[in-house]
Amino acid sequence: MSINDRGYPDFDLPDRVTASSPEQLRALADPLRSTLLDLVLERAATINELAAAVDRPKSTVAHHVAVLVEAGLLRVVRTRRVKAIDERFYGRTGRTIVISPTHADASQPATISLLAEAAAEAGGHPDLRCTLRHVRIPAEVADTFWARVMDLADDLTRQTRAGDTVYGFAAGLYPTAQPTQPEPPPEEHHE
Repeated sequence: MSINDRGYPDFDLPDRVTASSPEQLRALADPLRSTLLDLVLERAATINELAAAVDRPKSTVAHHVAVLVEAGLLRVVRTRRVKAIDERFYGRTGRTIVISPTHADASQPATISLLAEAAAEAGGHPDLRCTLRHVRIPAEVADTFWARVMDLADDLTRQTRAGDTVYGFAAGLYPTAQPTQPEPPPEEHHE
């Protein structure tokens, strides 16, 4: 079965995996490791392929892949025998890696790194599309809304790979100290 017949990526994986341990959060906080995770979302890759894609030495990439494997964010999805050596192909453990809000502190490097990376990538680009909204809502409504955002992000990662441009998608939902208006006074009855 070809990649085009199967879709993307070219290996089976669950839609989501949760990252909540300090080891996982540290692994996600590194920009190179984040890039490696993005690359294997499209298709499984060897250390050599990843090193060529990021223009880094194989030893550097091998180290970062090992950190991601140890953190449970990458895994060997298949092997191939090449000149008496088993070549490993690495893939993600989940299509979307969710930083668990119940376990991860928002000040953790991984959370901050994701937003900072998005801001740095998008800074000044003429095709940047963004919005920032502040709204006072109950926590349950925020949870429901975030589930919808994650469904949208999952949908984006399932899109057929084509075109010449890689687009980034960043989303965040967070409590803020933004001021709110006081409750309106009860309506007065005029006769």
